[in-house]
Formats: sequence, structure tokens, C-alpha cells
Amino acid sequence: MSEPAQGPIPVSAVEHIAITRKIPWDAARLVMVYLVLLFAVPSYVSISSLGTLGRPHFLWGLGMFAFWAISRLQWRTVDVASTSQPVRFAFVVFLVIALVSFADAMLRGQPADQISQLITSLLRVLSWAGVLLVIVDGVRTMRDVSRIVRFLAIGAALLALLALLQSFTGRSLLDFWGSIPGLNVGEGGIAERSGRTRTAATAMHPLEFGTVLNAALPLCVAGALTQGFGRGQARSTAAWWWAASALLAVVALMSVSRSSIIGLAVAVVLIVPAIPRRSRLLVVSGGLGVIVAMVALMPGLVGTTLSLFTSSDGSTMSRTGALDRLPEFVAASPLVGIGFGTFLPRYYVFDNGWAGLAIELGMLGVIAFAAMVVAAVWSAWQARSNSVWPDVRLTAHALGASVITAAVVLAFFDGLAFPMSAGFLFVVIGLCAAIRSVALVEKRGMGVAITPHAFEDSMAEDRASRREARSSQPRPAAP
Repeated sequence: MSEPAQGPIPVSAVEHIAITRKIPWDAARLVMVYLVLLFAVPSYVSISSLGTLGRPHFLWGLGMFAFWAISRLQWRTVDVASTSQPVRFAFVVFLVIALVSFADAMLRGQPADQISQLITSLLRVLSWAGVLLVIVDGVRTMRDVSRIVRFLAIGAALLALLALLQSFTGRSLLDFWGSIPGLNVGEGGIAERSGRTRTAATAMHPLEFGTVLNAALPLCVAGALTQGFGRGQARSTAAWWWAASALLAVVALMSVSRSSIIGLAVAVVLIVPAIPRRSRLLVVSGGLGVIVAMVALMPGLVGTTLSLFTSSDGSTMSRTGALDRLPEFVAASPLVGIGFGTFLPRYYVFDNGWAGLAIELGMLGVIAFAAMVVAAVWSAWQARSNSVWPDVRLTAHALGASVITAAVVLAFFDGLAFPMSAGFLFVVIGLCAAIRSVALVEKRGMGVAITPHAFEDSMAEDRASRREARSSQPRPAAP
């Protein structure tokens, strides 16, 4: 009687690094392509023949979901030892609730335009699932986490630089997208408020853009403190990262938006404790110096900003009045909601992502989404507690701060309805889960090459040993 076939034996993170190095399209590269499409292609540009489903990052996210599903169905010969992931569990619950809400809405009957919104919104959730699950199950080493976080921070800094140019020129600088055949350019770009230009870079709306800047600020500060997440060796590297952090803060302050300023304050409060005490006073002084310089170079900015909090304009009245009407809309389907994406602006505009979730996915949807955010923050803080490496601890702290910042700003606008802010949030949530896996591998002693420096060192040692082995082999005699 033959023995039953045994499954693959998990290997440590050290051995897995050499394996993933041979694969040209690993999880980190898939995610970085997604971020390029998310940041570089304006959110209001889509493929004409596909309509609202034609945004490149959206299609790539669906492809990532297919990639994840196929890879999970394959029998692997080797794999990294798996760890439990609360983020994955919470997201699967969120996805199930979205599917139940979809079925319930279709059974109740919907207008024609809302049916298309239901289908599109469900596909958006699957696109987010592709990004999140590929990161959770595919990013297994600190090297890959650092690559993606570095890519995120640099991308946000480039967006801030583009926004600064837009502010000075008064132009979007992205008009060339309309001349490319096969693309449809919708509404988006720069706007104006209180006589000042509100820039959005490649985002659809300044609020969406401000959310990305504020959530990326802790990542840039972490890059400065780790000298490029372990890649830089000179002080000049840290100087560039501090300059990028200042740029994000300056552009966020120039946004003429209450939400952006609140998000900036939250991000600063969360990341300052991670700065070493010997550098904290210097960093705070530098931040105050940047604010003073902005006041001197942009007269009237302080008055405009303060008026946003002291005056009761239409936006403020809309937000406060919306909360009073929230129970009225939630009562239609309090548990699973009326269907994700079906609460159109013609009914009411809440400017509150959490309120929108309560209406479209019910209280169960809100609880599941909140559980996913809490699980992400808990995972990041677990990684910070379990790791002994300063780079890992600081990156984990920054990722947790980024998730909290985005979740807070979500209370001031419907962030999940905008492509860039939603995609950024799910990438960061996935990274929180990934860095927890890295820290658990370290704690259990299943691998030691988890720091950014250690990967390059191990690969250099591997190349040297192979060269030595080749040189020691006897050469065949000439015929």
C-alpha cells in the first residue's frame, strides 16, 4: 500500500528570497505596476470602449485578483510558512457582505442606472481584493515591503511636486491625455476656492489628493529616519526624504481644505512619537519654519485657512445636516444596506465615507470595514512590538499611522468612491498585514535575512559562493 502524498514543506524567509528572485513578476512588481497606473494615469482618464470600467489601475487590479486566485489553486512545491492574517479574514467578511448586499438589491429590483452602478462597484471591490490579497499572501520579505513603501512615498512626493507646478501655473499640465486616441477624459483637475487654486495632480478631486498626501506623510518621514528604508548610506539620502516630507506638508496646507488640514494634523501627531528624541525638537522646529515661510510667501493663506473653520459655509452645513438624515436612509436596509454604489448623488450628498458605507452596506458592512482597519493597525503595531530591527519597527509604525490617517479623513468625504484614495488605502492595509508576517517570521526564528540590508548581503554572499564554486571546478582538457 503506497504512502499518502505529503504537501509541500514550508521554507524560511531566507530561502524564499532566493526563490522569488528567479521569478520576473513577483508580488512586489505587480503592486508597483498598480501604483504606477494609480498615480501616473489621471483618475478621470479611462479607455473609451470600456466606459467607467476602463481605468487602467482598475483593470490591473482585476488581473491581480485572477493571478492570486490561480496561484492559490496551484500545488506548490515550496512555500513560506503561513501565518494567520486578521486583515484577510476581515476583508473576506467585507467581501461577503458586499455580495449579499448585491444579491439583496438585485432581488428587490433597481433602476437601470443603479444596476450598472451595482455591477461596477462589485467589480471595484474585486479589484481591491486583488491588490490586498496579492500583498497579504505574496509579499513575504522585508525587502519587498520596503520596495513597495518606498515606491508609495516617492510616488506621493512626485504627485505633490506636480500639484505645486499646477498651483504656480494655474494649469493642469495633463491636457495631453485628451489627444491620445482611444482614451476618454472625464471631469477632474484643478479647481478654485476662496480665490485660491485647489490642485489635485492626477486625482479626480482635491480632497482625494489631500488624503493621499496626508496618508503618505508618515511613510516619507520613515524614509528619512531610515535613510531610504535601508538603501541609503549617506546623510544626503535622509535630506532628500526630509525635503519630500516637507513638500507633502506644504502642498496639503495649500489645498484650502478642512479635511486635508485635519488629516495633516492627525498624520503629524501619529508619526512624531516615532522620531528619536534627540531629533524630535529639530524636526518640529523645521516644520514650524516651513509654516512661517509659507505665511511669508503666501499672504492671506492663514486667513483663508482659519475662515474654513470659523465660517459656516455650504459644505459645513451639508455635512452637519447629512448626519441628521442618516437614520432615515439607513432604515431602508439597516443590516446589509441598499447595495454598494447605489446611493447616487441625486438622493443626497453626505461627504462622509463611513455614512455612505452605512447606507450602502448596512451596519454589518461598516463593522466589517472598521474591523479591517483595526486589524491593519493592530498588525502594524504587532510587527513593531515583535521586531528587534529599527527599520522594521519604524516602517510598521508609519504604516499604522497611514491607515489611521486615511480612516479619519474618510469621515470628511466619500473616499471609497474615488479611485486614488481607495486604491492607496487598500495597498497600505495589505502592507500592514505583510509586515506582520515578516516580524512573526523573525520572532519565531524561521529566517534572519529580513532587513533591507540583509537581503543584499545574502545575495552578494550567494553570488560570491557560486563564483568560488565555478572557479574550483576543473576545466575540461582541450581536445
